[in-house]
Amino acid sequence: MPGGVSVRDVDSHKFINAYAAFLKRQGKLPVPGWVDTVKTGVAKELPPQDQDWFYVRAAAVARHVYLRKTVGVGRLRKVHGVAKNRGSRPSKHVAASGSVDRKVMQALEQINVLEQDEEKGGRRITQSGQRDLDRIAQTVAEAEDEEEDDE
Repeated sequence: MPGGVSVRDVDSHKFINAYAAFLKRQGKLPVPGWVDTVKTGVAKELPPQDQDWFYVRAAAVARHVYLRKTVGVGRLRKVHGVAKNRGSRPSKHVAASGSVDRKVMQALEQINVLEQDEEKGGRRITQSGQRDLDRIAQTVAEAEDEEEDDE
């Protein structure tokens, strides 16, 4: 791919995993102490089994905000929500935990990936955050090109 690769141009799963690994390697993202015990929503029975789920959620939130102009906690709750198993009754969509998404956004704000949008409310991506995400997308695109060359 040519030099101008953005987050839109690469596979979302590969990008989120790569950015989560980058956030963990960097070590600057403040992770709350409750990450090993908290459920991510009322529809969940257990907390996440992956030890690094907070980094993955932060990467997914950063990508989501990158692709849109401004995003609030309510929108993220809807996006990360799941169908609640209600036994013999039909399942219904239930929003995810607002506290988890809020803490993820606050953590991304502390490392200058997101900033508050005063006019519209919610949060938007910063210039440095956009630069970081584009750089990670570039490396993911290069890795995909190398995989295609090997085949």
